[in-house]
Amino acid sequence: MRSLRSWLIASHLIPLFVIIPVVGFIIISLLNSRLVLNQLSTELANQAALIAEVANTQPGVWQDREVADRYLLAISQGHHWDIMILDAEGHLLATSNPNYASEVGNYISDVPEITQLQSGQQAIFVGMSDRTQSRVADVAVPATNAQNQVVGIVRVTTELDTLNQNFVELQRVVIAIVAFALLVGLGIALLLALAIERPLRQLTVALHGIGQGQPLTVLPEQGPREIQQLAQTFNLLTERLARLEETRRRLLANLVHELGRPLGAMRAAVHALQTGADQEPELRQELLTGMNDEIRRLEPLLDDLSQLHHQVLGPTQLEKTPVALSPWLEGLLPTWREAALAKELRWQAEVDPDLPRLAIDGPRLAQAVGNLLSNAIKYTPAGGAIGLDTGQTDNSVWIRIRDTGPGISPTDRARIFEAFFRGQQAGRFPQGLGLGLTIARELVEAHGGRLNLDSREGVGSAFTITLPV
Repeated sequence: MRSLRSWLIASHLIPLFVIIPVVGFIIISLLNSRLVLNQLSTELANQAALIAEVANTQPGVWQDREVADRYLLAISQGHHWDIMILDAEGHLLATSNPNYASEVGNYISDVPEITQLQSGQQAIFVGMSDRTQSRVADVAVPATNAQNQVVGIVRVTTELDTLNQNFVELQRVVIAIVAFALLVGLGIALLLALAIERPLRQLTVALHGIGQGQPLTVLPEQGPREIQQLAQTFNLLTERLARLEETRRRLLANLVHELGRPLGAMRAAVHALQTGADQEPELRQELLTGMNDEIRRLEPLLDDLSQLHHQVLGPTQLEKTPVALSPWLEGLLPTWREAALAKELRWQAEVDPDLPRLAIDGPRLAQAVGNLLSNAIKYTPAGGAIGLDTGQTDNSVWIRIRDTGPGISPTDRARIFEAFFRGQQAGRFPQGLGLGLTIARELVEAHGGRLNLDSREGVGSAFTITLPV
């Protein structure tokens, strides 16, 4: 029994093979010992009482053997039990049992509870007969006269072997029912085992396929609740693996694009310098300045990749210190204000001077704010506006960065914080790895806060950082 199917079938059949036969044996025993024997004893007692009642109407039955014998011969036809007629002292007057034929006139010592009978009570015995060495049901009933005096005894006896032969048929029926129940239990156990084993086998095959690099599959979420949860967990895993694979491909494609463009420009500049451009001071300076600009444009890319590397290694580790938020924000804004003005954008910044002191990692949170401002400036066309405002509630502080760019479509909003995701709208994400918003949210959440987006296509976007106080 090495397979799960075998264990499941055994877990169902072992109790059935133990319980059902025991129940069947108990049923047979109860039928035999209580229902059938009690019914038989009652029937014999009723017959004996009827025989005694009729005998009281026959003069001389309890005194004359010949009268008793004729009466017994008249009533014993067609009965399968033995009948004895005895006087009140227990002497045999007449019998239909050949084993007692020689005892007529003698005292019969094996009459059950003779004293009890003489006091007017019936006696019942079920057990082994010493005379016949067989199991018998023996019932004796006293016959009384009008003065309620015991004048005789009627004894009715039947051997249980005949009854047992009839009872064997009942046993066979019960055994057949037990066997049928076991077969049904086997069928149900097999069906249940297959129903549980099938999804587990599918899961095993799917996991093996993942290990072999085969295409990811989605398992049907059906069966018992635990199996459904297992399939759902596997499907979530495959979905995550698919996203990771897509992320890897986007990373490679973005790296080729983002590194290829500046490297191509620098290669062209180096080639120009090698072929004589260094002889012209103005051209040389222009080429060197362009190379420096390309290198500076690569620095944010390297910063993003470094931050992504730290995220892969584990949760972001912060070095928090108490910081007054208002002066801290005021110190961040000049550089971004100049970048916005250089692109002919309107700059609107309102920092609440009464913002509280918070325990934050200043450089890391500045990176999150910088990523949001960089995106806002990068994707807002000339003539637009960039805004930053702050505020506080009883238990939080918020920083909002607004722009008047093209906005973000509802489809893109659902994935805007995914790593390497760049929206499908033309002009919204023309360059970059698509890590800025991912890193910003990671840093904000590491501070216990949240980053929310509110955007309308054609109007602009607003990103709000909310930090707990």
